[in-house]
Amino acid sequence: MSRFDEFLVANETFAAEFTVGDLPMPPARKVAVVACMDARLHPEKALGIAIGDAHVIRNAGGRVQDAIRSLVISQRLLGTNEIVVLHHTDCGMLTFSNDDLAAKVQADLGVDVSGQDFYPFPDLEQSVRDDIAYLRESPLIAQDIPISGAIYDVTTGKVHEVVRA
Repeated sequence: MSRFDEFLVANETFAAEFTVGDLPMPPARKVAVVACMDARLHPEKALGIAIGDAHVIRNAGGRVQDAIRSLVISQRLLGTNEIVVLHHTDCGMLTFSNDDLAAKVQADLGVDVSGQDFYPFPDLEQSVRDDIAYLRESPLIAQDIPISGAIYDVTTGKVHEVVRA
């Protein structure tokens, strides 16, 4: 059985108990969370977010540069008025450089991605600060909204605040 087949079986149970199909499209708590795709991080559980509460945008490293398109849609079309950036300890983005990954892609796939920025970072707290600064400087993000940055600890489940802007 493939993983997808397992997921379909699990979905049968989920769908049988599903009672929130009438929720509106805009998130009830009017917040967008940008978080890493790491499987050890479950932003909804870590932050107490229920179905329909928030937009949770995930990508490698939880980088806002990658999420800007979704954030613009979230704010301009769906009414969110707050952003939370959530990075985490032991992040894979700390383990490589753009050059490292470009060399691996070239070796594995024969494709030159030497000009691509994969947004790795050498310092976890600084990556949060950099992402908050990027949002504050972006003309695509409303300047009057709260933006917070935090780090999730994958060993304890605790979230600690890094910055509010």
